[in-house]
Amino acid sequence: THTKMATVPLGFNIDAPRWDQSTFGGRLKHFLNITDPRTVLVPEEELDRAKALVEGCRAGLVPPGSSQEQLLYAKKLYDSAFHPDSGEKMNLIGRMSFQVPGGMAITGCMLQFYRTVPAVVFWQWVNQSFNAIVNYTNRNAASPISLSQIGVAYVTATGAALATAVGLNLYTKVCQAGLGGQLGASCPPVLMPACLLQRAPPLLARWVPFAAVAAANCVNIPMMRQQEIINGITVTDGDNNELGRSRRAAVKGIAQVVVSRITMAAPGMIILPIIMEQLEKFTFMQRIRVLHGPLQVLLCGGFLLFMVPAACALFPQRCSLSLADLELELRDSIVAKHGDKVPYVYFNKGL
Repeated sequence: THTKMATVPLGFNIDAPRWDQSTFGGRLKHFLNITDPRTVLVPEEELDRAKALVEGCRAGLVPPGSSQEQLLYAKKLYDSAFHPDSGEKMNLIGRMSFQVPGGMAITGCMLQFYRTVPAVVFWQWVNQSFNAIVNYTNRNAASPISLSQIGVAYVTATGAALATAVGLNLYTKVCQAGLGGQLGASCPPVLMPACLLQRAPPLLARWVPFAAVAAANCVNIPMMRQQEIINGITVTDGDNNELGRSRRAAVKGIAQVVVSRITMAAPGMIILPIIMEQLEKFTFMQRIRVLHGPLQVLLCGGFLLFMVPAACALFPQRCSLSLADLELELRDSIVAKHGDKVPYVYFNKGL
């Protein structure tokens, strides 16, 4: 027996953005909604019901008595847990709504355990493993990637993070130990960077994790989404009609994602070390060293709670590229079919 269904309220489009996506403020409200970390606690069955409700609403049929608020909440759950391209349920760790609980734990530990090389290696490896899952989960689903390509991307990004973190960690230690003891006019040019760094405060070592995270993001995301760069991604006109595949669109989308991810991490990983450097001067903080790690994790959570949606909102999710910036062959193909009616093409940049 089929449950009796009602028609969708007149004029209601469940896929229409609730807020203006052409403005940063509108995108921020949108991502505050779908990156809400509370959604990671929603049971799988409820997520499946939300998907069924959204798909039914798209078909014009919903359970009788369904309110607009219920439909919008179902869409929030759907957007938080299902891939925008494929509609498949994303793994929990890879969802943007898991960025706050997952990111705060890992970032807090990276900022706390930065003094020894083994600790740096371990937490950078954990972070890159987390990033690899997130990047794979939020890729453009129309561009499949093989297991070997995933492996190469993971190893390359982890290597970049470790090389940056360990290299800078050792470099700052050498500087603080007095390698640049020949400060001033007697300092040889080859040692000048070390001599200058000797003047820098110990805070410099606390910023090493951020440098490693930024370097790794510049490698991890393009490598994990290399198929998009090689084969291009689907671009459409303003009415979502497919026009072809563009590599330049892929490069633009991935570049914006790299900037967003670095921005997401920056405030917590740059400002928090300054806060901790000052707090650790107080006697009471020196007595409770065992609580420094948990405190940094909580403070990271505070930063990420705002920065995850803010960084996602930096650029429109539905990215655009002018016809003039497309590959010549694709541009000629579009002009031949549509004339000058398609000045811009659109595509999903991923997250």
